[in-house]
Amino acid sequence: MTAPSTERDIPALVRAAIEKHGAKRDALIPILSEVNLALGYIPGEAFKEVRKQLHDPTEGVFVAESQLHALASFYDMLATKPRGEHVIKFCENAPCHVVGGKAVWDTLREKLSLKNGETTPDGKWTLVTTSCIGLCSVGPVVLVDEDLYGNVTPEQIGDILGRYE
Repeated sequence: MTAPSTERDIPALVRAAIEKHGAKRDALIPILSEVNLALGYIPGEAFKEVRKQLHDPTEGVFVAESQLHALASFYDMLATKPRGEHVIKFCENAPCHVVGGKAVWDTLREKLSLKNGETTPDGKWTLVTTSCIGLCSVGPVVLVDEDLYGNVTPEQIGDILGRYE
């Protein structure tokens, strides 16, 4: 696989992802994931480039840009706009909610002065909800980058955020 010369060389980045995962419809999520990993999000230019590079009339491969946007907006691991240095994912599923999740969510929003999907003006934090992290037995659950926190209480939020200062 040929690595792109710079992170912002989107055509080369897309080409490398397609070389790695293949130019087929079932590779769309891995291709978009590669772009997301390299850039921190998937810019509009990348959707156009993926569509352009995958379009092959002889093979019958055609992917609409709207389909790529739909995939990226469906999966919370993918972002269509820049995210903060630290991404906080909060489980909003019923098991977390019934064990105090709303109070934890309200504390996160208050401490960061953010609504769901927003990023702080300094680019340090992005706060997003997710439908399930898969650890219902230790809810409420908060994921900061790759660090998982279970049985979270509102009183712990300040300490958790402080670990990333």
